[in-house]
Amino acid sequence: MVTVPPLLNLSRPIGEQRVIFHHLNWQGYQQILQVIGESRSAHLTYDRGTLEITMPLEEHEFYRELIGLFIRILVVEMGLKIKTMGSTTLAREDLDRGAEPDNAYYIQNQPQVTGKTINLQQDPPPDLVVEVDITHTDINKPILYASMGIPEFWRFNGQVWRIYQLQNGQYQEVENSPTFPLVPKIKLYEFLAQAQEDEVATEQSLRQWVRQQQGVEE
Repeated sequence: MVTVPPLLNLSRPIGEQRVIFHHLNWQGYQQILQVIGESRSAHLTYDRGTLEITMPLEEHEFYRELIGLFIRILVVEMGLKIKTMGSTTLAREDLDRGAEPDNAYYIQNQPQVTGKTINLQQDPPPDLVVEVDITHTDINKPILYASMGIPEFWRFNGQVWRIYQLQNGQYQEVENSPTFPLVPKIKLYEFLAQAQEDEVATEQSLRQWVRQQQGVEE
């Protein structure tokens, strides 16, 4: 059963602008990456001949930033470790796929990649990838990230947060995050809704809640 957010505004915002190219080979995808460089806000996703260029707008960036903050607060307050990858290009020529997610993290595997420049031919994939897709995308991102072996995938469409866990090479939607199993999904909905009014107070409230759950005295 998927938890439906009780507090978010259910009007559908325009979160991204997208441009799609079809019948583009891997070499063409790599050339476009080189031409446009890294100093850009657009994200490129390539899936076996289809290239989607996503240009995030305000609603998208609000949710991306706040979900990233939500994750960092949980990691810090729970005493975990993290290597943040942001929108680093995850390119797999052997799969004919490449992606620049909104956020990607090493948490469980952080000790294996700390201090390193990631090489996906040798290093494990990120433990957690996050995508904010408010508008329609032509690329099946669960299949794309499952093929890359990403253990956990979060997807938020401005209304519903979906958590996918990799099981036997395919994603299964689950109710609780495998990385943060004791955090109910409602906490993210509350966090995003409250942050629309006061981001600082919302951050302080979440930190206090996590400490209380762990029995840490203020």
